[in-house]
Amino acid sequence: MKKVLIFYASYGGGHLNAAKSIKEYIDKNFSEYETEIIDCMKYVNKPIEAISTAAYRKMAKKAPWAWGKIYEDSQSGPLAHISNRTNAIFAIKLLKLLREKKPDYIISTHPFGSQMCSYLKRKNKINTKLATIMTDFAPHDQWLVGHENTDYFFVANENMKKYLVEKGISENKVFVTGIPISSKFLQNYDRRKILNELEFEENKKNILFFGGGEFGLGESHTLNAFETLVKNFDNIQIIAISGKNEKMKSGFEEIVKKYNKEKNIKIFSFTDKVPQLMKISDFVVTKPRWTYNI
Repeated sequence: MKKVLIFYASYGGGHLNAAKSIKEYIDKNFSEYETEIIDCMKYVNKPIEAISTAAYRKMAKKAPWAWGKIYEDSQSGPLAHISNRTNAIFAIKLLKLLREKKPDYIISTHPFGSQMCSYLKRKNKINTKLATIMTDFAPHDQWLVGHENTDYFFVANENMKKYLVEKGISENKVFVTGIPISSKFLQNYDRRKILNELEFEENKKNILFFGGGEFGLGESHTLNAFETLVKNFDNIQIIAISGKNEKMKSGFEEIVKKYNKEKNIKIFSFTDKVPQLMKISDFVVTKPRWTYNI
């Protein structure tokens, strides 16, 4: 039985979801492999992980512009150097886990995991195959730290591959696969049954509106966009998802009540029915991401 360790970090849910999807696929299709998911930052330093993730959530919710600035600046300059030195220190602790688990393959869905493992490979502490899953739609140089010691990169699109190759990474190491998703999104669902459960009409267009989850990124802008749809369009039906953000949910509800649109709009907090809801949707509105010219 071969061992696969899948690393993620708790900065947003996307990295964990990608890790879970990879584990699900390997477990289903490759019985000769044993998989395990680990929050690498929590393992190497739980107090710092708790503080930094809390700070991330607070900043993303209260000052998304500030988080965007930090995200951009971490590509180069002082922030990038601090990150690199910190990860080198943490990597020593991660080595204890790797010696205990003895993985044949390491898959990382977050730059921190990739950086720590590539550092250990550079120091000849491990020789395990390392794959980085870039869970972004645009490149960020934090993903590329230690790329000389990363065996494989999996990216979302051809432009990202082009960017990596221009950065000196061998084309043979980069694979355009998209971002891992759950197999639930590949299943067939009964459209009419879902519409009936929502008490929606079949002859109207449906919009799936994501409110940004617990971080509430760009909360006021999100509510303004939602109100624009509710106010100006009578021939659509909206499924609004607020995630764990109760303030966002209340905002949705107030807008729906204001325009008396309860019949055509359904509001959900957290739901595991997104694949089914996407099946009936003609259009999706979701939170923005910071992008870069490539």
